[in-house]
Amino acid sequence: MIRKDYIRSVLNIFASSPFKPLVMHASKGAECVRKLNESISAFCEGNMEKVELICHEVDLIEHEADVIKQTIRSELSSSIMLPVNSNDLLNFLKPQDSISDDAQDVAFWLTLRKFDASDEIRDELKEFMAKTLETVEMYEVLVSTLGELLETSFSKRDVDETLKLVVKVEEMEHQVDIIEKELLKKIFASEDGINLLGVYHLSKLVIGIGDIADKSEHAADRLRTMIFRR
Repeated sequence: MIRKDYIRSVLNIFASSPFKPLVMHASKGAECVRKLNESISAFCEGNMEKVELICHEVDLIEHEADVIKQTIRSELSSSIMLPVNSNDLLNFLKPQDSISDDAQDVAFWLTLRKFDASDEIRDELKEFMAKTLETVEMYEVLVSTLGELLETSFSKRDVDETLKLVVKVEEMEHQVDIIEKELLKKIFASEDGINLLGVYHLSKLVIGIGDIADKSEHAADRLRTMIFRR
């Protein structure tokens, strides 16, 4: 359960800067994905008790992200002055919010079945998750620049630096996408060893993890649009 003082603190932060809650929200998403990375490691090691525990932790973090999201939406309906278009901000917030949502879905899916595949797939699944986390953490760095942009009134130098980070997120998501396709091929080629249910479970995990990187790239693109149209 989220405490009332937590909600008040978010409101106070929003009052001091409309971008700080966005940065907080992005950090919650990254925190979910870091926990998911731990869960993937536990899953691959067969530690299902830890997988269950982390699933609960992700649920709590995702709920905190939802509180921040709802606060941002409610405050945007007031007369607060914003340095960007409010609709653009909301369009940016939506895919960013999906990062924690998708991490929560994958964390739950991990609890449903033990890992049962080759060492090669185990290693590549962990690498795939690590690359996804790197993408999300680069996205987290990108969003953290919003405060600097506001403080410098969107100076050309700072805008250019932010846009470079957008490109980095896009490039990293592309690499994740390549790994995802190769990993899915190997999973389906292993049907005889892990049966159809195992193929379905692992492929859904991989697609869900890939969606997290995709949402990071999508949010980065919306952030760029928000900056261009300010």
